[in-house]
Amino acid sequence: MKYLLIPLILGLASCGGGGDSTPEPTPPEPPPVTPDPDPPTADSPCDATTSEVNWEALMQENCERLSQYGLFVDSAIPTRDPRQPGELYQLTTALFSDYASKYRFLFLPPGSQMTYHDTETLGLPVGTVLVKTFALPSDTALSGEDNERLIETRLLIHRESGWVALPYLWQGDEAQFTPAGALVAHEMTHRDQTLSFNYEVPSQPQCKQCHQWSDGEVARFSPIGLKARLLNRPGEDGDNQLQAWLAKGWLDRVPDDIPTAADLYDSSASLTDRAKGYLDINCAHCHRPEGFASLSGLRLGFFVDHTTMEYGICKQPPGYDGGAAGLDYDIVPGDGANSILPYRMAQLDAKDRMPPIGRALVHDDAVALVRQWIDSLDPSLGTCSQ
Repeated sequence: MKYLLIPLILGLASCGGGGDSTPEPTPPEPPPVTPDPDPPTADSPCDATTSEVNWEALMQENCERLSQYGLFVDSAIPTRDPRQPGELYQLTTALFSDYASKYRFLFLPPGSQMTYHDTETLGLPVGTVLVKTFALPSDTALSGEDNERLIETRLLIHRESGWVALPYLWQGDEAQFTPAGALVAHEMTHRDQTLSFNYEVPSQPQCKQCHQWSDGEVARFSPIGLKARLLNRPGEDGDNQLQAWLAKGWLDRVPDDIPTAADLYDSSASLTDRAKGYLDINCAHCHRPEGFASLSGLRLGFFVDHTTMEYGICKQPPGYDGGAAGLDYDIVPGDGANSILPYRMAQLDAKDRMPPIGRALVHDDAVALVRQWIDSLDPSLGTCSQ
């Protein structure tokens, strides 16, 4: 299979979830943040030879090659064997990225500690490095590295100047710093169908669109997945991840009772929990008061009451014409087919697609489940005038 790499245009559409952010007029650009450090110089710490994690380079430079940071025992295999103190972690439910497998690692600087938060991202000290590698399958019915193709590795680094996002594109056994992003042609088999599409490696500005929040005055860059409800599950060794981090001194406290965001495919969880877990990880980082889709008024956070207009019940999205279907309300309780939320999740056209970036395929199972959940809602929750 031939691969096609096409540079991306910087600053594409905002990052949001399946709901009702306003496509027109174009939302304002995010508030400015501290510029990234200059590219490495000839005497850069990126050039240092070390058998340990290159903390100096991580804190100071945007290295041209991922291997220069020394994050993995074998730099060509970013899916396992992180160097100390790196540790694999997993989420209870994950953002959909064209069926890509994701390998997540946390590097906490020695002697530091995270602070627990009930609803938001854990407090991550300066020096924290989050590593996430994306690998696309050749067949979604199969598993294992032989069935996967490395596509990109994203770094989130908490430097003294703030968080920086660094995208790296895999080319052979090396990943190259790709601040402008790229489109990567890929073909896979999914349920006996051949899917051909361009996978999107985000640019640095696109990373900020999903990870940066603002209250109108102060911009704050934050990781998305490091929340207690998404981490409250067994880790690689079978022990609860949060409790394991507490035991090794990585986390300051862990309450006895922690809610858990359910996975889309967890049949032991209720339909509501599965739908809300999916919408929380895929949509709520933008559909919140400080997010890029704040003007929509739609709030899809895990702790928002799903029986209210705030969550979309009989809510009309400002500035959206309802698409080709001419729909009027984000959620019509008891009627998923006439609700904008799953409709936009099922679109690929730039005008209607939600999330607007981050996927080139429709997650059919998620669309079906969200429609089923809306169908199960009591119509008496709200009267949507047709």
